[in-house]
Amino acid sequence: MSKKHTYVLGLNTYDHDVSACLLRDGAIAFAIAKERITRAKHASGFYKEVIDYCLEAEGITLDDVDLVVRNCYILPVQEMEERLVYFDAPGFLPDFERGDAAKHPLYLSRQDKVVTISHHLAHAYSAFAVSPFEDGVVMIVDGVGSYRSDVMEAFPASDTATPLARESESYYKFSGTTLECLKKVWMEPDRGFLSDEFYTMPGLGALYSRASTYIFGDWNKCGELMGLAPYGRRDQVKHLLEMTDGKLQVPHWTADFKQPYVFEPGSNWEKNPAMRHWEDLAWRTQDDTENVLLARARWLRETTGAKNLCMAGGVALNCVANGRVAREAGFENVWIQPAAGDDGIAIGCAYYGWLEILKQRRDFVMDHSYVGRRYSDQDAATELKKLLVRIQVGAVKSENVCRDTARLLADQKVIGWFQDRSEFGPRALGNRSLLADPRKPEMKDTLNSRVKHRQAFRPFAPIVLAERMKEIFEGDEDSPFMLIAKPVRPEWRDKIPAIVHVDGTARVQTVREATNPMLYRLLKEFEALTGVPVLINTSFNIKGEPIVETPQDAVNCFLTTGVDHLVIHDTIVSKTAMHKVVAPLVTIAADVRTLVASTAQPA
Repeated sequence: MSKKHTYVLGLNTYDHDVSACLLRDGAIAFAIAKERITRAKHASGFYKEVIDYCLEAEGITLDDVDLVVRNCYILPVQEMEERLVYFDAPGFLPDFERGDAAKHPLYLSRQDKVVTISHHLAHAYSAFAVSPFEDGVVMIVDGVGSYRSDVMEAFPASDTATPLARESESYYKFSGTTLECLKKVWMEPDRGFLSDEFYTMPGLGALYSRASTYIFGDWNKCGELMGLAPYGRRDQVKHLLEMTDGKLQVPHWTADFKQPYVFEPGSNWEKNPAMRHWEDLAWRTQDDTENVLLARARWLRETTGAKNLCMAGGVALNCVANGRVAREAGFENVWIQPAAGDDGIAIGCAYYGWLEILKQRRDFVMDHSYVGRRYSDQDAATELKKLLVRIQVGAVKSENVCRDTARLLADQKVIGWFQDRSEFGPRALGNRSLLADPRKPEMKDTLNSRVKHRQAFRPFAPIVLAERMKEIFEGDEDSPFMLIAKPVRPEWRDKIPAIVHVDGTARVQTVREATNPMLYRLLKEFEALTGVPVLINTSFNIKGEPIVETPQDAVNCFLTTGVDHLVIHDTIVSKTAMHKVVAPLVTIAADVRTLVASTAQPA
């Protein structure tokens, strides 16, 4: 019997944000990041879990997959795996995963159906291949990509670099399935302490990560840096990025920057005496980044005459810079891959396989990112019936869950909203979200103190009915993936103060009935009650944890935070009086288990 479908599996492997994307006949069937499964933020390591997730959701085995395309930005995957055989690198392959890796048919594979591609090429395919445009240009900017010696696509001979230079920026034009590289910007290796060369490399994304490390002690706190930037003062710090005749200059980091964040037990980051300096540095980093990206985008528009721009790479998650590019670069349309970071590499790998290797047509548009597996009502009911859960909650089926949830929101309740398939990418887009009323400024503090436990300066994002967006926010550009910051119109700032950042902007998500009918109906019900077609939408998690994936994750987060109600499908879950008694005991038991596990001697 002939096989019904053609399957292509794309993989981002080993370093941060390991992920998989399964295509069924050229359309995304399922995609998942490893962190959602293992509950470890930005999970690295082996890729068994993400493959199993996609195959089980589709009901197939690896033998049914026609092609596997993968990427690892550190080294080509086959070389990476050969080194991991004899090199102990727990950050890339921890000891507890070595057994699974050794038995897996893709580990050290020499199968013809297993292909490796380079990093920016994968990012580029993740953007243009699923965009709504037949032709246009692509802008890829991230922290660090492949070595020049490993880059697969042809690029202009004038963009010279040594074999060990790394990709920093790549610019392409496309028509249909044809992709052509117009420009590569490289980062030459620099000296550093052991493995910190990345932070000293002269690149746009690398510089942003360096500033993030300096201010927050973590290279991957770029979103926090963007949120801090409006608090800084203009021009208090010298330029960190400069453009001269189209060439990027990244001055060396000097001893002028002598107030790095160093964690000390009992210290309070927000009360650190270096805060004024950090705010000023954040402003400079963000402003320089915006100006370089805008100059690059204008060059791309003027050079090609293209009307349509696609963006990916980690820097494309900078929604403030994206807003300027969308409004000021001269393109008629801008489309940004919702998983613009390295989790989206899996999408790009899969579409490279579908279009370039299998030579298939391009006819899928990623108009939403809800590509996780579905969990049934029975899955949810099973979690709610567990002994330690059911004695803490009451669960009621609602005949009109959107209407009833809107009433709770209007009554200033914080709602954990769990519906349908999970979003792929770093943003919660209304299926794994915490929702709240934006009409009172204190709601921001309520969310931070009771649920998110994050820095007070960080803003919360709004969701808005797409047809009302222009009335409330400035700019015509659509923002379905919460990747464009827009100024809030002055007449609305006092009506929805909880989502207005200190600079008067908000990171907007527009909602359409066609792509998320439940969320759309909820917004309509809330508008009917309050006259406001906007809600606060933040990710359903607490600080330091990934967004929830399963009903179990959602229930756990609900019971261990100040979320007032959990709405899971058409069931509204509330905490009972017993919750205050049981929850502390469960926490103590969990702490004891963790302590015992950490002190136990191996057999």
